[in-house]
Amino acid sequence: MPRLIRRNPSVAACRALEQAGIGAVLARVLAARGITAPADIDTDLRGLPPTDRLLNADRMALILADAIAAQQRLLIVGDYDADGATAVAVGHLGLSRFGARVDYLVPRRLEYGYGLTPEIVRVAAQRRPDFIITVDNGIAAFDGIDEANRLGIPVLVTDHHLPADRLPAARCIVNPNQPGCDFPGKNLAGVGVMFYVLLALRAELRRRDAFTDGAGPNLAELLDVVALGTVADVVSLDRTNRILVAQGLRRIRAGRARPGIEALLQVAGRDRARTSIYDLGFVLGPRLNAAGRLDDMTEGVECLVTADPGRARDLASHLDRKNLERRELQADMQSQALDRLDGIEMVDRCSVTLFDADWHPGVVGLVASRLRERFHRPAICFARGPDGGLKGSGRSIRGLHLRDALDRVDRAHPGLIERFGGHAAAAGLSLAADRLPAFETAFEQTVRALLTPADLEDVLETDGGLTGDECALDTAEALAGQVWGQGFPPPVFDDVFGVVEQRVVGGEHLRLRLQRLDARGQTLPAILFGQSAPLPDRIQAAYRLEVNEWNGHCSAQLVVQHWLPG
Repeated sequence: MPRLIRRNPSVAACRALEQAGIGAVLARVLAARGITAPADIDTDLRGLPPTDRLLNADRMALILADAIAAQQRLLIVGDYDADGATAVAVGHLGLSRFGARVDYLVPRRLEYGYGLTPEIVRVAAQRRPDFIITVDNGIAAFDGIDEANRLGIPVLVTDHHLPADRLPAARCIVNPNQPGCDFPGKNLAGVGVMFYVLLALRAELRRRDAFTDGAGPNLAELLDVVALGTVADVVSLDRTNRILVAQGLRRIRAGRARPGIEALLQVAGRDRARTSIYDLGFVLGPRLNAAGRLDDMTEGVECLVTADPGRARDLASHLDRKNLERRELQADMQSQALDRLDGIEMVDRCSVTLFDADWHPGVVGLVASRLRERFHRPAICFARGPDGGLKGSGRSIRGLHLRDALDRVDRAHPGLIERFGGHAAAAGLSLAADRLPAFETAFEQTVRALLTPADLEDVLETDGGLTGDECALDTAEALAGQVWGQGFPPPVFDDVFGVVEQRVVGGEHLRLRLQRLDARGQTLPAILFGQSAPLPDRIQAAYRLEVNEWNGHCSAQLVVQHWLPG
C-alpha cells in the first residue's frame, strides 16, 4: 500500500466556502485543491476564457473564414488516439456546419507513425487540399510542414503538446503552450484547442453576417465529444477543462449526445443518465482508442461523426470487439513484461525500459502505464516498428516531466533519439534498433539526476478521515456533483475500521461491513474490488465515499482503494 499523507487545506478557504453554503466535507476537499470561492467550481459556459486570449485563434479564424467564402478545400490531419479522433470529429462537424468543404485523414499508426510526417503530407496532397489543418499534432512537425510548403499547401496547426526551442513554418499556429500565449487554460486537450478555434471562427463569421439567423450553429452540441477527448487524454482538469467536461456530461446524461457516443455507452452496458468521468476515461475512451492502437482510427472518427444511429451501433460494436482484442493482447504483453522484471530489485533502479520484438506498437504505452503503477517508476516500453526501428511509449510518475526528461537525454546525446514528443505524464519516441542499450543507460542516468528518493516513494494523498455522520448519502451526492479527474483528484479519505462482515461477490470482490472505532461503533457498508482473500479483523483503509444505487434505492457506500492491517 502507498504511504498515506493527509492534505492540509487552508483554514481560511474552508471557512469561506462553508460560509458560502458549501458543506463542510466538500469545502475541505475543495480547499485542499486550491479552490477559494464558489465561482472557482462554477461550470457555466460563461466562465470559459474568451477566444482572444488564445494566441492566433482569431487570426486562424480569419484564414478559415476566407477559405470557406472561397470554397477552398480543407483537410484535417489528426492523431490516432482518442484526443486526436475527437478533435478530428469536432473539427469536421463544426467546419461542415459553417459550410466548409472539409475532409479528414488519420495516419495509420503502424504505417505512417505519429503526426504530420512528410510521408503523410504526400498522401494528403493526393486529395489536392488548399489547406491542411492539424489537430492534436503539428507543433513538432518541422519536416512535414516543410514538405507541405514545398508542395504549396499551407498548414494550420492546432495542437496542445509542448513546443521545441523553435516553431515549425506553418501559416498559423494555435497552441496554448506556445511562447507568447497567455491563455489561462494551458491544459486544453487537442480537442479543446479545435473547439476554441471553432468558437473564434463562428465569431468571425457572425461579424461577416454569414448566418441567416445571425447566430450560426450551436457549438455546444459538440461538447459531448469535447468532454470525451479531454478526459480520455488525461489532461489536467483545470477550471477551463472542468467547464468543458461538465457541460459535455450534462448533454450526455440528458440524452443529447451524438449517436456514436450513445452507441458506445450501449455496447458497454452503461446507463446514459449516470454517465461519469469514469465512463469517459475507462469505458468509452479505450473502445475509441482500440481502433487506432490495432488498426485504423478512421473507424473511431466515423463512429463520432455519423448522424445515423444504426451505423453508429454497427461501428460501436466493432470498436467493442477491437477493445476486447486489445485487452487480451495487453494482458499477454504485461505478463511477459512482469516475468522479465521478476527478481530485479527495483530499489536499485529509477526507471524501467523494456523491449520485445513481438510486442504490438499500439499497446506498449498501456503496458508502460501498468509498469509505472506497479513499480512507481517512469516506464518506457518499445516494440519494433514497420521500418525495423523501435517505437516507444512512456508513462511517468509525479515529479518527473517525461517530455522534458527526453529532451535532456536528447541534448546530452545528440542523435540517440530519432524523434520524441509528449507532455509531463506521457511521451512517445523512436530509436534505431541498435541504440536501445545506450538509451536505457542515458534515460536511467537522467531520471536518477532529476528525481529524489522521496519522489520514488509511492504516496497517496488523502483528505483525512470522516465522522460517522459525514459518511452519509448527502455527503456522497455532494462529492459526486463535482468534476474530478487528472490534476483535480477525486477525494479519498482514510480511517481505521474493524471488519465485522465480509463475503466474496462476483468471484473476485469483497462485500464488507466496516465498524468505526469510536464510542458509537457505527457500521458502514463497503466494497473492495479485485480481492477475494479475507481481510484481518482490523484495517487502515483509504477509501472513497460514493453513491450506491441498487433496485432504485440510493445509499452511501465506502469503496476501499487500499488497506493495511490496522
